[in-house]
Amino acid sequence: MPADLAVIGLGHLGLPLAQAAVHAGIQTIGYDTDPRAFAEVAAGRTPVEGSLSASEIRRMLSGGFRPTTDQAELGRVRTAVICAPTPLGPDRTLDLSAVGAAARALAARLRPHTTVLLESAVPPGTTENFLLPLLEEGSGLRGGRDFHLAHSPSRLDPGNRAHVYANTPKVIGGLTPACTESAAAFYGRLTDKVVRARGPREAEMTKVLETNFRHVNIALVNEMAVLCHDLGVDLWDVIRCAETKPFGFQPFRPGPGVGGHGAPVDPGHLPYHARTPGPPLRMVSLAQEINDRMPQYVIQRCATLLNEHGKAVRGARVLLLGVTYKPDLADQEASPAREIATRLMDMGAQIGYHDPHVLDWRVRELPVPRADSLYEAAAGADLTVLLQHHRTYDLQGLAVKAQLLLDTRGATPAGAAHRL
Repeated sequence: MPADLAVIGLGHLGLPLAQAAVHAGIQTIGYDTDPRAFAEVAAGRTPVEGSLSASEIRRMLSGGFRPTTDQAELGRVRTAVICAPTPLGPDRTLDLSAVGAAARALAARLRPHTTVLLESAVPPGTTENFLLPLLEEGSGLRGGRDFHLAHSPSRLDPGNRAHVYANTPKVIGGLTPACTESAAAFYGRLTDKVVRARGPREAEMTKVLETNFRHVNIALVNEMAVLCHDLGVDLWDVIRCAETKPFGFQPFRPGPGVGGHGAPVDPGHLPYHARTPGPPLRMVSLAQEINDRMPQYVIQRCATLLNEHGKAVRGARVLLLGVTYKPDLADQEASPAREIATRLMDMGAQIGYHDPHVLDWRVRELPVPRADSLYEAAAGADLTVLLQHHRTYDLQGLAVKAQLLLDTRGATPAGAAHRL
């Protein structure tokens, strides 16, 4: 039976979309330009940590989801959604090569009246200036006339049980009003609310604003953390008090660095030539600089704590707790734990780790010893550093067992540990 939907990109964006579509009764196929992703999903395994679990993927397969390597099947669907990854490149711009590969694969099979949607995180203008030419050149069709094209930024929050696909509003911006309505008709089957942007650039910029909002506010509290420590002020108590204000404030909390898949984006630096460069977003650049300094600040605090207790970093046994970027997930994307471990190793520390969601962890391609017994490892370590607060951690008990405990998440009871 021909599918209604093709999800192109079986990763952090594509798999949850496919899951929502299958749940809504939409005949869905999954395609990925990486054959390894197809093989993992077809075998009922997750190709990327922190996305869907293996059991969720198996339920999708039993519900009719069909991964495929056959490009011809892309030409038999009514809707195709590109969910390719866009990682940060060496120049800190988003790498659109996977989006380009997905577009070329789809263009070769694109048929009239298909609705093409882009969910990948991209700089403003990408849908019109990058994706559209690839689709038109490869298919011989005209966007907005022969096929519909729209952008809809992903709003996934992995592990969030309150805000799931169905109750999270979906922003869409089409190349033409007809494109927007076609996209709205599709997403209206998956979510309770569809929000129409004026066009694809407004939809793309919505993601930029949402992501940069997070990074700028985290940078603010990270700077406050350093300042409050120097002044002897309990920042965590300050945040507790401030968040009681019913207007004009939203609480953010500091940490050892910023991880996750939502990289800050400066639209003044776009990865193609057909653009009108604007001034850089200085606040975003500064926020990135501040957040990038946090792993080094954690190292500084580690060295100071060890020194105050008569120990040097060289030769010290340091236990890192929680190496993922988010609590209660296995996803390690951009987690600051790896940089912190690397810096401590360079200073001569003996590193071990514990994480209930990560059974094998490597730094510089070398395996890091994993603690089997958390309490025994904490009692034997010269310093234990909480980098991520998984809910399975008994922090009060841990604070009793650990010789020294540095809490970078403010999760321990007041006075039980040294907090960031």
